[in-house]
Amino acid sequence: MFKLFRTLARGATAQAQEDLIDRNALLILDQQIRETRAALERSRMALAAAMAGDKAEARRLAEVEARAADLEERAIAALKAGRDDLAAEAAEAIADLETERDAVNAARLRFTRETARIRAIVADATRRQAELERGRRLAAAAESARRLGITATPQDQATLREAEATLARLRHLQTQAADTEAALAEIEPAGDIAERMEREGFGRARRPTGGTVLDRLRLRAEAGPAPQA
Repeated sequence: MFKLFRTLARGATAQAQEDLIDRNALLILDQQIRETRAALERSRMALAAAMAGDKAEARRLAEVEARAADLEERAIAALKAGRDDLAAEAAEAIADLETERDAVNAARLRFTRETARIRAIVADATRRQAELERGRRLAAAAESARRLGITATPQDQATLREAEATLARLRHLQTQAADTEAALAEIEPAGDIAERMEREGFGRARRPTGGTVLDRLRLRAEAGPAPQA
C-alpha cells in the first residue's frame, strides 16, 4: 500500500509539472526563442570574425609574396654583381618568407573550410529561427482564441450580444440622422438655390475667394505704383 501511495505521489507531481508547462507553454516558448535568437547572433558574429580573419590572412599573404619577389630581384642583382654574401642572406630571408607563405596558405585553407561550415550552419539556423518566430505568432493567436473560448461565460456572451445590439441601434440612429439632414437640405428655402448653383460653377461667386483676391492683386501689380498726390 505504501508503495502505491508513493507511485500516486510521483504521478501527481509529474502531472502537476506537465500542467504547469502546458499553462505556461507560450511563456516558455518566448524565452526559448530569445535564447535561440541570441545564439544565432553569436554564430553570425563568429562567422563574421572568421571571414575577417581570412581577409587578414589574404593581405598577409600578398605582403609576404611581394617581399619575397622583391628580395629575389635584389638577390639576382647581387649575384650578377658578384656579391654572393648578400645573395646568400637574401636567400635565407626568402626561404623564411616562403615558409611563412606556406603557413598562411594552410591557414587560409582552414579558414575557407571552417567558414563554409559555419555559413551553412548559420543559414540553416536563420531559416529555422524565422520559421520558429512565425510559428510563435500563430501559436500566440491560437492561444488567445483558446483562452477566450475557455474563459467565456454566459455573462460575457450576454455582454457581447448587448454590445452588438447597441452598435446596431447606433448605426440605425446615424442613418436616420443622415436621412433627416438630407431631407432638410431638400426643403431649404428657394433662396438657397443660388448657393447650390454657385457651388456648381454657375454665375459669379457671392463671397470672395483666394483666387479672386489673387487676380485682383495681380491687376494692381501690373498697373504699377499708384500716382503720388
